[in-house]
Amino acid sequence: MKTFLDENFLLHNRTAQVLYHEYAKSMPVIDYHNHLSPQQIAEDVNFENITRVWLNGDHYKWRAMRTNGVDEAYITGSKPDKEKFLAWAATVPYTLRNPLYHWTHLELQRYFNIYDLLSPATAEKIYEETSRMLQQPDFSVRGLIEKMNVKLICTTDDPIDSLEYHARIKADGWKVKVLPAFRPDKAMQPEHPPAFNEYLEKLESVTDVSISTFNDYLTALKKRHDFFASQGCSVSDHGLEEIYAENYSTTEIAGIFAKVRNGGQLTEEEVRKFKSAMLITFAEWDWEKGFVQQFHLGALRNNNSRMMKQLGPDTGWDSIGDFQQAKSLARFLDRLDSNNTLAKTIIYNLNPADNELFATMIGNFNDGSFPGKIQWGASWWFLDQKDGIIRQLNALSNMGLLSRFVGMLTDSRSFLSFPRHEYFRRILCNLLGEEMENGELPDDTEWIGKMVQNICYYNTKHYFGWQFIDEPLHSTVIR
Repeated sequence: MKTFLDENFLLHNRTAQVLYHEYAKSMPVIDYHNHLSPQQIAEDVNFENITRVWLNGDHYKWRAMRTNGVDEAYITGSKPDKEKFLAWAATVPYTLRNPLYHWTHLELQRYFNIYDLLSPATAEKIYEETSRMLQQPDFSVRGLIEKMNVKLICTTDDPIDSLEYHARIKADGWKVKVLPAFRPDKAMQPEHPPAFNEYLEKLESVTDVSISTFNDYLTALKKRHDFFASQGCSVSDHGLEEIYAENYSTTEIAGIFAKVRNGGQLTEEEVRKFKSAMLITFAEWDWEKGFVQQFHLGALRNNNSRMMKQLGPDTGWDSIGDFQQAKSLARFLDRLDSNNTLAKTIIYNLNPADNELFATMIGNFNDGSFPGKIQWGASWWFLDQKDGIIRQLNALSNMGLLSRFVGMLTDSRSFLSFPRHEYFRRILCNLLGEEMENGELPDDTEWIGKMVQNICYYNTKHYFGWQFIDEPLHSTVIR
C-alpha cells in the first residue's frame, strides 16, 4: 500500500514521476487570476493564527463545515478563532474524497512542514504550532507567496478601486509582480437600480465625471480603464451566468440607461440588451490596449436568499448553473471577430456538461495570429478537483491543442492556496505518463517534458506578454 501524500502522490507510474520531478516541479508559478487582497500584500501582514489565513473567506471550507453540521457561529460567526479551527479540524476527517482533504494536507506540508493528519486528536498541536510559525517574518504574506516560487499574481479589482496598494507594492520593488485585473461586474448590473445608481455615484467621485447620460457613463468607465492600463493592468475579467449577445442600437441603450438612472425598473429584455452593449464596449477597449479578456461563465449565485440577507455574497451559497451558453457565446465572439476587435480571450465554464461545447467553441475563433489566441480556461471553482481537471484536460486534448494551454490558477482568496498548482501539475504529469507507458504517446520524455513545462509556466508568460518575468535557468520553451 502506498503512503498517503508522499513525494509521488498522484503519480502512479515511473514516467509520470520523471515528468513531474524533472520537468514540472521546479517551474515557477504565474497565478493570473485570484481574489487575494492587495492591501494585505502591500502591508505584508503576519496573520495572528492559522484560522485568519486559512478559514476566513474560504467558502469551500465553510460549505463542508455546514454540511457536517457545524453551527454558523463557528464558521462566519463570533466564536473565537481557535474554536473555529477546532470545528474545521473535526470536519476534515469527513472530507475524504473531497479535494479539501488533499488541499488541507498539501498546505500543511508545503507551508508548515507538518505531515500529521488534521483531526480532533492533532488539532490543538497543529493550531499552536502553525500560529507560532505565522508570527515569524518569513511567514508573512509575502513570505508565504515566496515559499511557493510565485513570480506573478493578478488580483481582481473593481473599476472604482484606487489601486493604491498595487502602487505601494510596485514602489517597494518586491520581486513578485502583483498586477491588477479590470473586473467591471458591478458596472453591468442595472437590474438593481438602487445599487446600480449608488455605484454610479462612486464612479462619479473617482473620475470627477458627472454621469447623466450613457455617453457620460462610458466616458467615466473609459477613464478608469485607461487608469488601470497606466498601472500595469493588461487583463480584464468578467464573472457572468452567461454571455449576453442581444441585438441593440445606441439609441436603445441610451434610453435604457436613462430609465435606470432615474430609478426605473428594467424589463428582462432591457437588462440583457444593456449587458450586451457593455460587454462589447469592454471587449473593444481590451482589444485596443492588447488586454487579455477572461469570462467566467456558469455560476448560479446566492441561491439561499435567507443567508444572502444575513451574510451577503461570496459566502458559500452558490452552485453550478445550467445556462444556454453556445449561441450567445458564438454571437459575441463572432461580432468581435467580424470587426477585427477580438482580443486574446479565455473562457471558463462551471458546468461540466458544457466541456465539449467550450472545447470546440475556442476552435471557431483561433485565427493563426497567436498560438492558442482563444483559450478554454482551467477547471475552476467546483471543478478544480482531480476528476474535473482530468475531464477538462481530456476534452481539450480531444478537440484542441493541450500543448498550447495556459495552465492552472488558484481563483482563491487564501494565501495558502498555491499548492493547487502542484496538484494540477501532478495530475497532468500522471495523465501523460500513463499514456506514454501504454504506448498511446511516444516514449519521448524530452519533448513531452517540454510540453509539461510550457503548460505549467511558459505558455502563460508568453500568452500574456509578461516578458519582464525572469526565465528560469535552462529554458525549454517550445517556440
